[in-house]
Amino acid sequence: MATRMLLLSDTHVPARAKRLPDEVWRAVDRADLVVHAGDWVDVATLDALEQRAARLEAVWGNNDGPALRARLPEVARFEVESVRFAVVHETGAAGGRERRMDAAYAGIDVLVFGHSHIPWDTTTPGGIRLLNPGSPTDRRRQPVCTMMTAVADAGDLRDVTLVPVAR
Repeated sequence: MATRMLLLSDTHVPARAKRLPDEVWRAVDRADLVVHAGDWVDVATLDALEQRAARLEAVWGNNDGPALRARLPEVARFEVESVRFAVVHETGAAGGRERRMDAAYAGIDVLVFGHSHIPWDTTTPGGIRLLNPGSPTDRRRQPVCTMMTAVADAGDLRDVTLVPVAR
């Protein structure tokens, strides 16, 4: 059975936005699994996503304090529809990222990460799909805020889509 996924990172509530945009909440309601790659800032956002998401896999980021770090791992690993995932907030500089992630995350199929607020979708020489959904609340130097959707199905990750988010 296919699993509809929503990928988020760098929500920064309430530092960058007072709350998550309505479009994000609608996507949460449609998803079978929400993945958040850190920089929540606010424990209330974690509480709300835990209550509303059908399933949540998440990590803490560099802007997350002790309360969030006590509840979330630095790295999360899980499997969905025979696709092996890892989630982490930071992967370091863009240069050499693919080689570094091959070394650090051997044995996984997909690595979801955040930190830069820059959407990213590449595949390493070792075959790991690297996905950064950007930020739904803080576009920084990007033209728009973003999130990603994807479908995990029978060992394949398909329909990976970068979704613009209105602010």
